[in-house]
Amino acid sequence: MSSDNIAIRVSNLSKIYEIYGQSQDRLKQSILPRMQKLVGLKPVRYYSEFWALKDISFDVEVGETVGIIGRNGSGKSTLLQMICGTLTPTAGTAETRGRVAALLELGSGFNPEFTGRENVYLNGSILGLSKQDVDARFNDIARFADIGDFIDQPVKIYSSGMHVRLAFAILAHVDADILVIDEALAVGDAVFVQKCMNFIREFQKKGTLLFVSHDINSVLSLCRTAVWLHQGEMREIGQAKTVAESYIRYTRQELYGDKIKLEIIDSSSSGREPSTQNMETNSKQNYLVEAQIVENLEIARGWKTGGAEITEVHMEHAGEGQPGIFRGGEKVRVVVRAHARQDLEQPIIGFMVRDRLGQDLFGENTLRVTELNPSPVAGGQDFSAEFVFHLPFLPNGQYAVMASVANGSLRNHIQHHWLNDVLIINVVNSNVRWGLVGIPFETVNFQLDIQN
Repeated sequence: MSSDNIAIRVSNLSKIYEIYGQSQDRLKQSILPRMQKLVGLKPVRYYSEFWALKDISFDVEVGETVGIIGRNGSGKSTLLQMICGTLTPTAGTAETRGRVAALLELGSGFNPEFTGRENVYLNGSILGLSKQDVDARFNDIARFADIGDFIDQPVKIYSSGMHVRLAFAILAHVDADILVIDEALAVGDAVFVQKCMNFIREFQKKGTLLFVSHDINSVLSLCRTAVWLHQGEMREIGQAKTVAESYIRYTRQELYGDKIKLEIIDSSSSGREPSTQNMETNSKQNYLVEAQIVENLEIARGWKTGGAEITEVHMEHAGEGQPGIFRGGEKVRVVVRAHARQDLEQPIIGFMVRDRLGQDLFGENTLRVTELNPSPVAGGQDFSAEFVFHLPFLPNGQYAVMASVANGSLRNHIQHHWLNDVLIINVVNSNVRWGLVGIPFETVNFQLDIQN
């Protein structure tokens, strides 16, 4: 790799598997084509080709975190294995700079007959550590894994959670330059997953990370860039939030099948950008949070089926308040209006507030109300929903409101209109310091207890 700023370079990477219909076809393929060629006949192929990956190219800069998303069978694990060097590509190259540590499919890299302790030394040697290096780190690895006396038991008796604990503990103590994690944290318990996420966030400050997960919120939380693989091909690469929106729309279309066609709503050609104008305030409240709401309906992205359409979304004060300025803790009202273009037996209106990464912060829908009091809507009729709540205390930054109108039940519904950035919330004056959403504390005291 010519550039010092590139940690991973994938160039025209492809992987083809030969699929044989019958066991004897493999023997035929090894013998008959050569004989046919010798006698001047066109060689016959006794297998079909399956492209696990086809012509994939992208670069990952040093210190960047890239998420890989896609359905099962899309080629994610195949790609990671070739980047790690455990699988040979049919064509193309995958180059890396620095030490690579990977957590791939469950149990990979472990000898099931060896104890956990022996596998720690085995994996350490594979990753380039000497016995002395592993000796110096072993206690930290065992403490991180927290599997107790099982460290001296054969790995073949481990549960899936214990496999992951030991594998990640090794990964976290080998001083890797590049981490590759493939969905393995899905089987961990909450406490251990939190420990792993804390490590990952510290690692992001100095290392390069490839992260595969079906949890879109995890990808949005960790990754600036995302790659969407589909049937072995790269469907999209770009900002994680944008790629995630495209993938969610695709999964909806797959769920609905041919009976419902989702029409993409793309505002990129409009040339307009949401307003981010600043506001000034002289207020000295301890938990002051002031925000400006920008209505963005005309240029919001999303999709629609044509069955119903959102016509208006706005936020207003539900009590007293300064026009144009919303403060944390104030009672506000979000109103979503829609128009039915066909009969809707069980209409649902909802909204969700997301941060700049696209992570869901809070939201609500009318499902609980309409399940108790069914309210069918006829085609051509207007309808609306009103949500009254106390505006949370948000840190400085920009937030987006997603709004949707659907028809059906919790587990079986069709999203007829989905808009991702229908409102923009610009928080420009906030004293909130901790967390994604702040709350006002009535008192915060500190004192020294007198010892008797």
